[in-house]
Amino acid sequence: MSEKLLTHRPALCNIVRRIAIAGGELCLDYFDEAGYAGAQTKADGSPVTLADQKVEELIIAKLHEILPHIPVIAEESCAAGHETDLSVAEYFWLIDPLDGTKEFIDGSSDYTVNIALIHKDAPVLGIIYAPALGELYAGYITQDGMTKAFRWFEDTGKEKDIHVRKSPAEGLTVISSRTHANTPKLEQFLSHYKVSKILKRGSSLKLCAVASGKADMYPRLGPTCEWDTAAGDAILRACGGGVRDLQGNLFTYGRKGPKFLNPSFFAASLELDLPETQGQ
Repeated sequence: MSEKLLTHRPALCNIVRRIAIAGGELCLDYFDEAGYAGAQTKADGSPVTLADQKVEELIIAKLHEILPHIPVIAEESCAAGHETDLSVAEYFWLIDPLDGTKEFIDGSSDYTVNIALIHKDAPVLGIIYAPALGELYAGYITQDGMTKAFRWFEDTGKEKDIHVRKSPAEGLTVISSRTHANTPKLEQFLSHYKVSKILKRGSSLKLCAVASGKADMYPRLGPTCEWDTAAGDAILRACGGGVRDLQGNLFTYGRKGPKFLNPSFFAASLELDLPETQGQ
């Protein structure tokens, strides 16, 4: 397939969402609400399942079918020591085949398949699919700056446009991780805001909650990797938000070193600022 597809983002989005759904269907072959047995531990101490590995293989193969010359950075390949030179890459893919592996192992539905396209260090297309929930989130930015972000429901087959919301006067709804709460740091960070409630979710569904106006902010004050945020960041940028570091800068991708580690961040509407004290 021609690489002209890279500049036709609506068409590319439709193709990539089908790839994400295929990956999600494969995830479901391994998913059990009673829990997943047989998980292994990677060198960094994080868990990995056969689903992570098989879904990644499927996604990489399908992306290479449509755009064979675009490099792919994927979580399990990187964990296995595979290195890809991005120094001259204008485009590349970032993949997390199973985001929320701990939730998957525990039998929770809060896990997702994440695929993002990066152009000149910025995410321009993202797909997040939650197969056990039957929900898909997508967003893209065209070369002329047009944006589109939507949520798709498997049970109805209908799409609904999404957008970040204006911060409510009664206080922010903050969404945080079920397994990486960092409570003391989080409390200190949030002390500068008027907060009405704190919700907890797993995986990239936290980013989707902000993108769809169900929450106002997702702060993460601990380590993540680029494949954890890229797809959600693309969706957020397509609907008025973004993932920013604690100095207020939008994330860049592919330039953080071989481990693709992110700094602490907060995901929110671009209208929601950091308190001055946070950036000091």
